[in-house]
Amino acid sequence: MPVRTKEQIERDEQIYQITTLVAGRFTLQEALDKLAEAAVKITGLKACSIRLLDEDAGDLKMRSTYGLSEEYRNKGVVTKDDPVIKAAFAGEAVVLDDMRDDDRVSFREATIKEGLVGQLTVAMKFRDKPIGVLRLYSGKPVHFEDDDIDLARAIGSQCAVAITNAKLYTEAIEGARITEQMRLAGHIQRRMIPEKAPQVSGLDIAAMYIPCFDVGGDFYDFLELGDNKIGIVIADVIGKGIPAAIMTSSFRGALRAYSEWTDELLETVRRLNKMACKECAAGEFISLFYGIIDVSKKTITYCNCGHEPPALYRDKHIIDLNKGGLVLGVLPNAEYQSETVSLNENDYLLFYTDGLIDAANFEGDTWGRDLLLKSFGKCHMNSASQVINNILAYRRRFVGLARQVDDTSMVVVRVTKAGGLSI
Repeated sequence: MPVRTKEQIERDEQIYQITTLVAGRFTLQEALDKLAEAAVKITGLKACSIRLLDEDAGDLKMRSTYGLSEEYRNKGVVTKDDPVIKAAFAGEAVVLDDMRDDDRVSFREATIKEGLVGQLTVAMKFRDKPIGVLRLYSGKPVHFEDDDIDLARAIGSQCAVAITNAKLYTEAIEGARITEQMRLAGHIQRRMIPEKAPQVSGLDIAAMYIPCFDVGGDFYDFLELGDNKIGIVIADVIGKGIPAAIMTSSFRGALRAYSEWTDELLETVRRLNKMACKECAAGEFISLFYGIIDVSKKTITYCNCGHEPPALYRDKHIIDLNKGGLVLGVLPNAEYQSETVSLNENDYLLFYTDGLIDAANFEGDTWGRDLLLKSFGKCHMNSASQVINNILAYRRRFVGLARQVDDTSMVVVRVTKAGGLSI
């Protein structure tokens, strides 16, 4: 067995180091810099450059070099129509014996100034698709042998795999960062949802929010209005993700500000609509139900702005609370109506978003409002929290383990004996 020289051992070690970059957890730039350095040390040449193809611009961006000056790196644009690049992408190993006297060299003066003479260019391909080129430079006339070309191709192949892996790793880091941002945004949004329903003498109130994703567009709130009155709001900002969460936060803040300025329900609704018309993008809108319960008078005055109509359950009958107008954010001068309904002891009010009734089973059948109201009717004479739990149990029987795609919010109010307000 022939004895290997020290140079051969070192070269094999460098080749091995390149293969470890393929599976290494490096950022893209780290991988490129290590590959350019390794290519020079393995071949014993003067310098190396790695250019990656920018499909949108149609040129090759200088992404990493070793042994080249800053001036040379920024000498000019190299397009994929360059004759050397075209030949390399076609599968050739392009050899320029003397760059100082070759018509294919675009930047001859810069080349001479840099002290470059010979050049070997090979394409870096991943799954037969060119992603860039690897260029090796010598500082003196040199004849590239077949072994040199084979070695350059091997390095280029390893470069392509390592670059692709580094890109995927970078994308994974970015994905994890976005996921964390979404998680934090969801945490902030859920802090806007009341942790528990208010304690109101004369009313038994319970509420529940089940987010489908980290952030969403559902929200409900309770407003202390004075004079034994409590405002109950439930809304759905049409949309998903961070944009819907931002709009939800802004909308909730405006609602609280308007409700402190006036207890006139329709005035608050009109102001919210004008705000939504300014803030919502095309195709975005907000469905809203805003009701004010007067505990002393045992009434609810409400306006329903395109929201799923809350249900008033009384003596085995359902009364829909659907008086109001358009969803918010469509027409700035839209007209809205309100209605006042008397409340009796042991009446139940059910407020919800469409995620509750749009829940589907594995066959694609939705639970629907009819089944919701049927379940609601079975829950009378229970506490408000028991009503919520029972309704969710009925829905769970229907949908099974099927994954849901919309948030679910629900508020239940049971009218008990009259009393004062304590929020």
